[in-house]
Amino acid sequence: MSSAAPHSTGPDHLWSVDEHLEDILATVRPLEPIELQLLDAQGCVLVEDVTVPVSLPPFDNSSMDGYAVRVADVAGASEEYPAVLDVVGDVAAGQAGLLHVGPGQAARIMTGAPLPPGAETVVPVEWTDGGLGEGPVSGMRARALAPEGAEGQVHVYRPAEARAHVRAQGSDVKAGDRALEAGTILGPPQIGLLAAIGRGTVRVRPRPRVVVMSTGSELVQPGEELGSGQIHDSNSFALTAAARDAGAIAYRVGAVADDAETLRSTIEDQLVRADLMVTTGGVSVGAYDVVKEALSYVGDEDGSGIEFRKLAMQPGKPQGFGTIGPDHTPLLALPGNPVSSYVSFELFVRPAIRTLMGLDDVHRPLTRAKLTADKALTSPKGRRQFLRGTYADGSVSPVGGAGSHLVAALAHADALIVVPEDVESVEPGAEVEVVLLG
Repeated sequence: MSSAAPHSTGPDHLWSVDEHLEDILATVRPLEPIELQLLDAQGCVLVEDVTVPVSLPPFDNSSMDGYAVRVADVAGASEEYPAVLDVVGDVAAGQAGLLHVGPGQAARIMTGAPLPPGAETVVPVEWTDGGLGEGPVSGMRARALAPEGAEGQVHVYRPAEARAHVRAQGSDVKAGDRALEAGTILGPPQIGLLAAIGRGTVRVRPRPRVVVMSTGSELVQPGEELGSGQIHDSNSFALTAAARDAGAIAYRVGAVADDAETLRSTIEDQLVRADLMVTTGGVSVGAYDVVKEALSYVGDEDGSGIEFRKLAMQPGKPQGFGTIGPDHTPLLALPGNPVSSYVSFELFVRPAIRTLMGLDDVHRPLTRAKLTADKALTSPKGRRQFLRGTYADGSVSPVGGAGSHLVAALAHADALIVVPEDVESVEPGAEVEVVLLG
């Protein structure tokens, strides 16, 4: 992570969305790699290619419960004229010391068990009498007539081709193959593959630890009764969930009251477990904008500190960004309105988290879509507007209005409709850029 502070352009500079994002990504650096146990590495990003030390499967094995036989011994077998073979024993999965299958012989074999020497194919048990000895020779007489070492006989009613129902050695991956490449996010299938090839640990970039806190004396914990002038704290829950969705280990801090000293001490306490800090609320120009009051003075001799900015966007004009503490931990200060904070997270915080993870592609996917709406969309001149929408089959429809408090509409959106800075109106049927959130 870089200790360089974001460059300042003065309090009156109106930042573009792209300038603000570029400044964030120029400051944030991927976390240092560590070696982790497999389950601890879930959700992390590989930093090196992983090669296969032993082929999978490591030996030829049966894909069915049945009988391992020679092809010639079951050629022409039918219901009327079954092949009658002497059963020489059982082959179970994990069994050491294999039987040998000779002419006229069969070995009972379980799914996953190694194909014994001499056998060329596997006959599913459903194609046989299951070794019950039904037919011209059965029961005690079958055992009495069987060669020494045989365990009765089996009747086979269908022929089998060579290697039928056999999983070939190396048919999944071969020794020396690249199992996973650097940059892969480790999910359940990847963890399973690493375990299958014998890897107990893996070298990855750890999942970033993100601390999220809301500010505002009016905020009440969900589940508690509201008093006069109070609202439930939703932002910290939404942003913590969004951080986890982005791949982070996220910690939510209870809402901090509008007191600069309390906020400063809370942030200092939380730095020990933070690779990135996110605050929401208190970044505008009001009398109680506690985040600006608490952090705008912060700065070290090396130039690190928090800068509060105005962005040419709607919603989300007021933003703060910088580094804080002895480790120069990045801090993003987002607006307090629910829609503003969530849109800001998607545009700025999510890419920062993905950068910390070491991913190359840090942004939500973009697409073009036909605007489906009852009337034209309007947008303020000089602002890049992000409207909530629903996307399907190449079309996008607005959800709710432009108000930054409309959290219910946000819950039904799966896309952001982007209206550029130089566009003040978008007619129905026009093609628009869309950020896909799902």
